[in-house]
Amino acid sequence: MVNATTKTIELADGRSITIETGKLAKQADGSVVVRMGETMVLATVVSAQEAKENVDFMPLSVDYREKFSAAGRFPGGFLKRESRPSDEEILVARLVDRALRPLFPEDYHAETAVMISLISANKEDLPDALAGLAASAAIAVSDVPFETPISEVRVGRINGEFVINPTHAQLEQADIDIMVGASFDNIMMVEGEMQEVSEEEMLEAIKFAHEEIKKHCKAQEELAAELGVVKREYSHEVNDEELREKVKTDLYQKCYDLAKQQINNKQERMGAFDAIRDEFIEAYKEANAENGEIDLDVQEMLIKTYFHDVEKEAMRRMILDDKIRLDGRKTDEIRSIWGEVDYLPGAHGSALFTRGETQSLTSITLGTKMDEKIIDNVTVQGKEKFLLHYNFPPFCVGEPRTPRGLSRREIGHGNLAHRALKKMIPQDFPYIVRVVSDILESNGSSSMATVCAGTMAMMDSGMKMKKPVSGIAMGLITDKESDKYAILSDILGDEDHLGDMDFKVAGTENGITATQMDIKVDGLSYEVLSQALSQAKEGRLHILGKMLEVIPEPRADFKPNVPRIEKIEIPKDMIGAVIGPGGKIIQAIQEETETVIVIEENEDKGIVEISGAGIEAIEAAKKRIKAIIALPEVGEVYKGKVKSVVSFGAFVEVIPGKDGLLHVSEMAWERVESAEDFIKEGEEIEVKLIGIDEKTGKLKLSRKVLLPKPEGYVERPPRGDRPPRRDNRHDNRHDNRHDNRRDNRRDNRDRRDYRNPRHDN
Repeated sequence: MVNATTKTIELADGRSITIETGKLAKQADGSVVVRMGETMVLATVVSAQEAKENVDFMPLSVDYREKFSAAGRFPGGFLKRESRPSDEEILVARLVDRALRPLFPEDYHAETAVMISLISANKEDLPDALAGLAASAAIAVSDVPFETPISEVRVGRINGEFVINPTHAQLEQADIDIMVGASFDNIMMVEGEMQEVSEEEMLEAIKFAHEEIKKHCKAQEELAAELGVVKREYSHEVNDEELREKVKTDLYQKCYDLAKQQINNKQERMGAFDAIRDEFIEAYKEANAENGEIDLDVQEMLIKTYFHDVEKEAMRRMILDDKIRLDGRKTDEIRSIWGEVDYLPGAHGSALFTRGETQSLTSITLGTKMDEKIIDNVTVQGKEKFLLHYNFPPFCVGEPRTPRGLSRREIGHGNLAHRALKKMIPQDFPYIVRVVSDILESNGSSSMATVCAGTMAMMDSGMKMKKPVSGIAMGLITDKESDKYAILSDILGDEDHLGDMDFKVAGTENGITATQMDIKVDGLSYEVLSQALSQAKEGRLHILGKMLEVIPEPRADFKPNVPRIEKIEIPKDMIGAVIGPGGKIIQAIQEETETVIVIEENEDKGIVEISGAGIEAIEAAKKRIKAIIALPEVGEVYKGKVKSVVSFGAFVEVIPGKDGLLHVSEMAWERVESAEDFIKEGEEIEVKLIGIDEKTGKLKLSRKVLLPKPEGYVERPPRGDRPPRRDNRHDNRHDNRHDNRRDNRRDNRDRRDYRNPRHDN
């Protein structure tokens, strides 16, 4: 028997989370199963015993996968097997990675893989809220070095009340949906979406999450203590303290002076710093060229590492001591902004947004129901009407390479912009919306540039957004030796890389719609966080004002190349009549009117969406559909098409799918001897509905009642009032028929006797 060790965490609403180890995947360095209800997540960690040569960073890989078998489902596609990770799986992996990565020791460089798998699922308990806890617990029960356990929880606010890890049904009613990652002492990561909430409300949600996370961290510590976990010893760095000090002594002042020159061009500034470093490396190599005891390649790598620390310290001291930023701005100052709309004439809407050296060219495509994205994940199925795709080509940062597929970063940044904008799409907007943001330049917060450009492009498309949205990226510089700190608005790429916090906030003038925060420093107080949020609001509103100078309100109407869409409702029981057998009728309408028609059943009615190139085509399709669902009324006149002609009359289609009989007696006032001679198949004629058979529902039509009655016309009496037409001719015809039958019988008998040989005897 396997002796598994279990810890249980009780939630306030009576649910519980259990952490189990010692039963599954025991050859991994650490493995746990985290369970809440019927949802189970397996997490493992494996870390190499030694670091590879010349690796001066933490090579961490975090992977999250969902098994379709976990929910008793088959994967889609031809192979019926899980393949590459979905966008949603990548987003969960990124959330976990961002919380874990800062907590590995800085000098630990062994290749490490954290794998998280959804192995059991229901449709209510969402697994992404358990992934961070599972990953941290797997590391906690392993010998892999780690500073402190962490956990991640989802916070939803439903009817004014905060809920930890809400169910799928609860989340649909929430106005706050954020994921928070934290250790016992510090917030590490925040990401989520909101419905225009205030900065104070968001802080309350973060605090509420942190109190729950503390329980998770304590449970992991108790589990590790119970198992007697001892972390491994390692030595992955060989440092030269004398060289470190020489680099600092010789280069710190040069870096400081260069930073104070306030070079606005990113490439020029980076090149200037690289020149200082390369000059030092060249001089060092020349001075030690004859020293056989020194490995110059190793020393060069160390110089680059130490120079990075010197550059970082020089920039931070300049900001903290002199209140000067790399480009000369004040801490709360926003870079220059300019923009343009309708830049791409072929798109349904477009905008160019440039803030400093960050630029997004964004286009809008408005589509029909046929363009919806189908979501078929393990726990979530449905359709998505709003799509946002973010592209970050290498040239935007001056890199000489071509892209090889979509990066995780592009998926993550696009998701943040998607969350910021999606709640501002009008509820009754009939189009499927695709936003594509191509980053043409990047030097700080291209995801927030996407939010701004996306808003402007949607307004340019003619969409009446609920409210325009803008976004800003904030930074933080702190001093561990003192209480000094600086909150930076609209950060540069270098300020993001060398700083202690990257905090993105998007929202309207009334509140926040999306946020993403990564904190790289311990002990960040809620007071500092509150100040950062307040400063972000000021910057966000400033940017929004600049956007509205370019396009103050949405375009009055859609562009001519936008497909027109109209919706009509029909009775539920008429959906089949509109579609027709095998889709014959609806296909004919689409072909003849050059439209696209989609029908959806919604409770007790059918919703018909008609899209086409112009209003004339849509009106023609609407007319055809309304004719189908119309009920025939006695006394109404219809223009029908002759479907077939028979001896006693013709069948005329008065409304699509409904034929009526036009009897020969109702074709004209004069006598019609032959229907085939009087009317032709395919001919269009006007007829009046004169009756409906109560039993069969058959339609009786007349054409003659629409024609003027001939002068002197005498109405024939009804058949019952006519005298009998028996006369001698009738008697003679009867006698003749009788004689003929008798003669025929005699002839047949004679022929039969002739063929029978027995009659010869």
